[in-house]
Amino acid sequence: MTASETRPLTAIRSFPSDFLWGAATAAYQIEGAAAEDGRTPSIWDTFSHTPGKVFEGHTGDVAVDHYHRFREDVGIMSELGLNAYRFSVSWSRVQPTGRGPAVQKGLDFYRALVDELLAAGIEPALTLYHWDLPQELEDAGGWPERATAERFAEYAGIVADALGDRVTRWTTLNEPWCTAFLGYGSGVHAPGRTDQVDSLRAAHHLNLGHGLAVQALRAALPADRQLAVSLNLHEVRPLTDSAEDRDAARRIDAVGNRIWLGPMLDGAYPEDLLADTAHLTDWSFVRDGDTAAVRQPLDLLAVNYYTPTLVSHVAEGAEKPQDDGHGNSEHSPWPGADSVAFHRAPGERTAMGWPVDASALYDLLSRVSAAYPDLPLVISENGAAYEDEVGEDGSVHDPERAAYVHAHLEAVHRALTDGVDVRGYFLWSLLDNFEWAYGYAKRFGAVRVDYDTLERTPKSSALWYGRVARTGELHAPFSD
Repeated sequence: MTASETRPLTAIRSFPSDFLWGAATAAYQIEGAAAEDGRTPSIWDTFSHTPGKVFEGHTGDVAVDHYHRFREDVGIMSELGLNAYRFSVSWSRVQPTGRGPAVQKGLDFYRALVDELLAAGIEPALTLYHWDLPQELEDAGGWPERATAERFAEYAGIVADALGDRVTRWTTLNEPWCTAFLGYGSGVHAPGRTDQVDSLRAAHHLNLGHGLAVQALRAALPADRQLAVSLNLHEVRPLTDSAEDRDAARRIDAVGNRIWLGPMLDGAYPEDLLADTAHLTDWSFVRDGDTAAVRQPLDLLAVNYYTPTLVSHVAEGAEKPQDDGHGNSEHSPWPGADSVAFHRAPGERTAMGWPVDASALYDLLSRVSAAYPDLPLVISENGAAYEDEVGEDGSVHDPERAAYVHAHLEAVHRALTDGVDVRGYFLWSLLDNFEWAYGYAKRFGAVRVDYDTLERTPKSSALWYGRVARTGELHAPFSD
């Protein structure tokens, strides 16, 4: 137990006056308008329309129709009192083939969204890539191919030229671990491929795409723009203190965390990662100069966190626990970690089955800050899915979600008190939406969406979170 966990905490905790209080979304999950104004299919359009890939055949064709209802959604954020909004740009809406000139109608949508946000006093935080690769680029090989990284940099320049005069905060990639290892390793995400070597190639080219995109953004944007990458860093804990379990945690830390932090922030891939995966590849796809291109100065590191990762060593041929870390796939998203077993900690879980443990967020922030003390942090995603119920009066009371967010904001405040430079918090998510392979079966939103009528209803957790955002003070949920 740390000293910060034992010291008394005041009933109300105050955050810095310039702290960002926001909510986050992703283009394919909310926009809809899948074939309007020149947009062409992304890999998630293709994947969701492939039978058996998404729960009950759900797709993002309409999603929650944010493309036509964005002004209403900005109005909700304004009423709640949020001062920032993290959204992603649909690559295939802006540059349908992943090559060539932009579609101006696509850019016009984001111009209008940003203008609406600014008029409401809400700071836009733009993410260039949240998993929706144009299908034509996937047909040409996707992220395992070097050319995709080069196309990504060109796309970054296009968006920067269009929105750089009004957007201050820019993020290159969201959760490249999911893109590489769920998309090309286990196949549970688009494009649904299952090749561990391709997943490692994809990881490198995502790193390279990030670095090339930062270079393109720096060249196109005013000097005061803030650049970041958003990583779903894993807080990895060994099941026991045995040397074998600690080595299992090291393996997952290597392929879950340091495969990104190493090249992006230190300029090299970890030697133990290369050794762990040497039976799969010699990493010859990493060319001279690549790691220098990947390592570009950043203004922020954005961290996504939901639940800790608990692992142990398992002997060859031994039966693994039911939670094998594969995400409902027979193919592993963890190259070099076949000897690792995954466990779910006891205690409360969300509707996703994820253990609730805010102490791991504190530990993660503290660890990253100690490793990179000069790099400010922001929580770019944190939230929970629960089985929300609509009351007879149409209201949605969701105390579990409010308790989850409250506990994690306590962890953020504890980290701030201990000197960790955390600049903001983005709740996942603003709206109930298309939850990837789960379709519309899981609700993460602070605002409920009726999927038949598309009516929006702020849940009680949203009203409470709005009070926190307006006051900058962490009151207990639903207290007076």
